[in-house]
Amino acid sequence: MEFTVIDYSIFALLLVLSVAIGLFYALSGDRQRTVQEFLLANRNMGFLPVALSLLATFQSAVAILGVPGEIYRFGTEYWFLGCSYLLGLLIPAHIFIPVFYRLRITSTYEYLELRFNKTVRVFGTITFIFQMVIYMGVVLYAPALALNAVTGFDLWSAVLTMGLVCTLYTTLGGLKAVIWTDVFQTLVMFAGQVAVIVVGARRVGGMARVWRLAEQEGKISGIDLDPDPFERHTFWTLAVGGIFMMLSLYGVNQAQVQRYLSARSEREAKLSCYAVFPCQQIVLCLSCLTGLVMFVYDREHPLVPAQRPGDSDQLVLYFVMDVLQDLPGLPGLFVACLFSGSLSTISSAFNSLATVTMEDLVRPHCPGLSESRATLFSKLLALGYGLLCLGMAYVSSMLGPVLQPSASLAWWGARSWGSSAWACSSPVPTPRPTGLQKFYSLSYMWYSAHNSTTVILVGLLVSLLTGECGGVGAGGSPRPAHPPLCPPGPTPAAAVDPRTIYPVLPRLLCCLPQKYRQRLCCGVSFPAQDTDCADTVVKSNGVANGLAPPGPGQREEEEGQGYVRAAGAPAYALQETSF
Repeated sequence: MEFTVIDYSIFALLLVLSVAIGLFYALSGDRQRTVQEFLLANRNMGFLPVALSLLATFQSAVAILGVPGEIYRFGTEYWFLGCSYLLGLLIPAHIFIPVFYRLRITSTYEYLELRFNKTVRVFGTITFIFQMVIYMGVVLYAPALALNAVTGFDLWSAVLTMGLVCTLYTTLGGLKAVIWTDVFQTLVMFAGQVAVIVVGARRVGGMARVWRLAEQEGKISGIDLDPDPFERHTFWTLAVGGIFMMLSLYGVNQAQVQRYLSARSEREAKLSCYAVFPCQQIVLCLSCLTGLVMFVYDREHPLVPAQRPGDSDQLVLYFVMDVLQDLPGLPGLFVACLFSGSLSTISSAFNSLATVTMEDLVRPHCPGLSESRATLFSKLLALGYGLLCLGMAYVSSMLGPVLQPSASLAWWGARSWGSSAWACSSPVPTPRPTGLQKFYSLSYMWYSAHNSTTVILVGLLVSLLTGECGGVGAGGSPRPAHPPLCPPGPTPAAAVDPRTIYPVLPRLLCCLPQKYRQRLCCGVSFPAQDTDCADTVVKSNGVANGLAPPGPGQREEEEGQGYVRAAGAPAYALQETSF
């Protein structure tokens, strides 16, 4: 199964247009001459491109290869993950975005210093960089490896092309180029998946027949209400556990928060979350339908046993190449679809890594850095991370057989899903684990919930025992970190910056009398527009909500609940605190 000239042309067109978008934004607008323009698209993006970019950032092979393979093997149970999307996006829209947007931060780890102290911020940043650097290598190498195994497409040509194209348009065009290439690549992903579903369904008699045969074979799953958290997929693991997974992706991940902050107002940022919901449902439906069509097609047009691949991800590619081989150009479209997922994910990683490195590690130690030098350094960081990504792809290739299960990962956080899928598909029955072994058999969909709960409980315990008064107070002033203001024990309410807290319980229980809502605030004084807990609006330097006043030459005005910024150098409320 080889590519034709038309297939190669379509694939090349994807790369050329991606680079062209980067060049366009390098030569237009503010020409990426400020840090705000390069890292935050001048905070002037509309909700729709932001929404499509949010969608593209973490789709990668999960929607294109992983989910169809899951449906092919285990049926449509995974489809219930869509039930988690509603709360998984509403919570970020109404809790996370207001906090991040009103703090006017660039890196999510700035929040950690505002809420706790600089040490926590630096550790968070370093952990993120370490994780993303490894993640980039796998995301770049694994799809190229799968494509090489099925089509003979040259492995390192694909790796180098993707890596260099991503590096080029990210370095030249900044976040604005990344967002608009994400929009373009998302449309390519949709087109590739729709083409496969339409052509594949026609080959087996239509979608109605696909559904009927899949139902006869037991691939259409009912609602499994088993509460056992050790069951791999049930309604509860997918619909409830999935909420926590969505929060880790759309609530606090730097790549996603950076897109929220690029919106021109808080309202637009919230609308981007709303717009992602139907898009996510469409992507999930397309991926699940691809798996069903593949299942029925394989029953009626089976591959020769010697050709059958060892894992379902490669089977997806074999299916696509077999279905589309008589239609010149469509195999190339699907390959463009597959690589669009990787390009969008990798470019987001480059940009977010450059952002956290600049804002968390460079600026705090170089307060006198000029705007032009900071912008140049940000571009060099994006370039450096692009080259590092290529190096990590080479390291990934040296892992040999260890990477084979990695090729079946969902890449954006379902690394455990890959190992679970392999374990569950093993033809050899294994005894049910007990004791500590059983604990490690927890469904991968509960990992985010388990980790979040552990962090909260340990954090509360440590705070109760030691107190926490470091960090930055309202208006950017350092909070005292020594006795007698901060003795050992629970953190004094007066030491907590109200901008870093969202009053969830007082708002949910708004029907309670005011005195009870005040108690739910635990002594923290919130602005009156946030909750009825406060009798007065907390102000700092005359600005509501504790925001510092605009810097010289800047204006800032409220629009709805957000703020519209005029072009110019960004103002920072963050100040140096002792390590």
